[in-house]
Amino acid sequence: MLSEEARPAAADTADTAVVASEPSEAAAGPALPREVVARLAERISLVGHGFPVKRDVAALTDELIGVLFPQLSSEPPLSARDAATRLLRARDELGRIAWPLLGGTDSLGSSAAAVEADVERVMHGFVASLPDVHQRSLEDAAAILAGDPAAESLDEVIAAYPGFLAIATHRVAHAIHALGVPLVPRLMAEVAHSRSGIDIHPGATIGRRFCIDHGTGVVIGETAVIGDDVKLYQGVTLGALSVAKTLAGTRRHPTIGDRVVIYANATVLGGDTVIGTDSVIGGNVFLTTSVPPGSLVYQTSSHRVRRQKDDFDGADFVI
Repeated sequence: MLSEEARPAAADTADTAVVASEPSEAAAGPALPREVVARLAERISLVGHGFPVKRDVAALTDELIGVLFPQLSSEPPLSARDAATRLLRARDELGRIAWPLLGGTDSLGSSAAAVEADVERVMHGFVASLPDVHQRSLEDAAAILAGDPAAESLDEVIAAYPGFLAIATHRVAHAIHALGVPLVPRLMAEVAHSRSGIDIHPGATIGRRFCIDHGTGVVIGETAVIGDDVKLYQGVTLGALSVAKTLAGTRRHPTIGDRVVIYANATVLGGDTVIGTDSVIGGNVFLTTSVPPGSLVYQTSSHRVRRQKDDFDGADFVI
């Protein structure tokens, strides 16, 4: 008979042998003892409760954007009745996802009633915001069309332009963010980010007729404020000077005035930085101070051009 001290080691060996004997795990390498897997599983089981499933938020985003803009839908155009039905269904899905995030549990009582009232507030507030979200997004699309010689129609802008997709999704996410729902707006923003390469925090405040041309690499931070008729090109960053955690909840990102154009790869940083109305910020500019209205800010550089047949002076190359 095994001694008491020997039994755990023997059990470990036996468990390991059983796991290793399974072909699928043996092929992947040495098997872990079952107690290691059990401890990891226990740790995993303690987190994630009440956290929205990313797939559900992505599906809700697709449903809302697809109904609001049939050009982006994977389904045939809807009748007015069907569109209304699907918008109300999306409202209910938002309420279901928001329930645990707002403190809802399976138990009944006064706290459950309070959470239910809060969820109802969110659902009604979101539906009430949709006409404005839709109108502003259509204005964005019209502004993109007016400012891009390559765009041939409003339908093309809505269906094919990543800038429009990112802005429209932001307007939906921002409306939910304004209602105090955590996590869901950020996950919606990540849906647009993954598909367009444009990263807009749902907390950012964006005015009317907003344009993002091309768009890849654009970053707009949480507390950025953007006026009306603003146009950004690819690679623009509206960011913070510092990412210290103690600055959470404070103004960390710049304010962009009306009718400002910011060209490719420009970086504008800081909560105290204000770009005055009707200003133009050139490509590759790095700006951490305010500029007055009507400013032209550009990067200076020196270039030398020579014909290939001219004599080559190796000293001209500096690495």
